[in-house]
Amino acid sequence: MISSKEESKFDKFFNHRDALIMKFKIGDISKREYIMENVEFIEKLNVKPFKNIDSFEKGMYNYQYYNMLAKYYYMEAKHLKDKGEPVKYYQSFLDEGYYYYGEKDKSTLKFLKFLKFKNMEAYYINVNSDSLQGKLYEINLKEFDKAIFHSKSFKILDILKKEKVFQNDSRKSIIDEYVNVKY
Repeated sequence: MISSKEESKFDKFFNHRDALIMKFKIGDISKREYIMENVEFIEKLNVKPFKNIDSFEKGMYNYQYYNMLAKYYYMEAKHLKDKGEPVKYYQSFLDEGYYYYGEKDKSTLKFLKFLKFKNMEAYYINVNSDSLQGKLYEINLKEFDKAIFHSKSFKILDILKKEKVFQNDSRKSIIDEYVNVKY
C-alpha cells in the first residue's frame, strides 16, 4: 500500500522524469546533463530504494535510482581517466558504478518477478559499442509507457528465456536516440 506522502513523491518523480525525457528528446539537454539532473533530483527527493517491490511505482523508482547512480559513477570515472588522473581515482568511481549496476539488476529481477513476467518482451539491442553488442538487452514492459529497462545480467537473461519472454534476435532499441549517445 502506498501512502499519500509516497504518492506525492512518486508524482514528483514521474513528472520530473517525463520532463527530462522530453528535454533530452528535443535536444535541450545532453545525455550527460540528463544523468546529472536525474541524480541531483533523486538526491533532493531523498527517497531511498524500496526493499520490497509491491507496486509498479516502486519498481520503476528503484530501477531509475540505481541506473542513474551507476551511469553517473561510470561517467565520472571515464571523465577522470580521460583527464589522465591516477588509476586509483577513477577506479573508485568505476567500482561504485559497478556496485549500482549490480543493485539495479537485483532490483530489476524483483520487479519482473512482481510483474510475473507478463506483458513484456526482451531482446538484444543494436548498439554502437562493440563491447556491448550481443550483450546488452532491452526489456519492454508493453502495457506501461516509458517502462524500458536494459541489462547485461546473465542471470536475468536466463530467467527471461525460461519464462519465454526473451526473443533471441537483435533490434533497434525503443530509446535508441538515448542508448547510442555517448556521455
